[in-house]
Amino acid sequence: MSAPQIDPARETSEPQLTVDELAARVGVTVRNVRAYSARGLLPPPRMVGRTGYYGREHVARLLLVREMLAEGYSLAMIERTLASAPPTASSATLALHRALLAPWLPPEPEITTGAELAARAGVPEQPEVVDQLVELGLVQRLDDGRLRVLDPALLMAGLQVVGLGVPPAALIAAQAQVNEHVRAIARTYVQMFVDTGWRAFVEAGAPRERLDEILATVTRLQPVAAQAMLAAFRTEMATEVEAAVETALSQLEEE
Repeated sequence: MSAPQIDPARETSEPQLTVDELAARVGVTVRNVRAYSARGLLPPPRMVGRTGYYGREHVARLLLVREMLAEGYSLAMIERTLASAPPTASSATLALHRALLAPWLPPEPEITTGAELAARAGVPEQPEVVDQLVELGLVQRLDDGRLRVLDPALLMAGLQVVGLGVPPAALIAAQAQVNEHVRAIARTYVQMFVDTGWRAFVEAGAPRERLDEILATVTRLQPVAAQAMLAAFRTEMATEVEAAVETALSQLEEE
């Protein structure tokens, strides 16, 4: 379905700006506007013939992008933040979404190649391993053949495990199972926050005077949840290692 046609000369309460007027209104270059649009940071304009016209939502989104850039966000991080936000979110909603999501975003993605990954792991290059990483959602293929690693910290941990002699395929299979468990754990902690803090905040109309309190809670939740999960993991790991060692020793005695 084609976009509805508009008459830019018609007087309405909704501003209809050309790309040059939009750039001037926000204080950025036309080149930047086009670059942001290409990355999906701006909704597409309304087209009249071959001319695109922009409205309030574009101004608000462009101001938010400029603000996030000024705060030190990279374009890749802005893209990930906006991609997970509701498509019709207002600028205020986007700002709240950004603030709540920021503490949880992974580090900046890393661009590499399959050969470089294999060299860092000290194993021969295996295209099927890269296919598994892509399927797992840890790596994306770029048009030029390179790879975008979405969570370099997780990759580094994986390379260290491979360095211990664990075959990459075995590690990937294990990580897929771990991801399922971690997803369930994350859902448990988030639901706890929603039930005990967030719901009351929303029901109260999201008062601005309580926003700092909510953001502080979200920021503190990550390290506290990670610490609790690590402590539980350490206990369970010790139990599993002990059981495995006892089983192995029993087998040796039988032999």
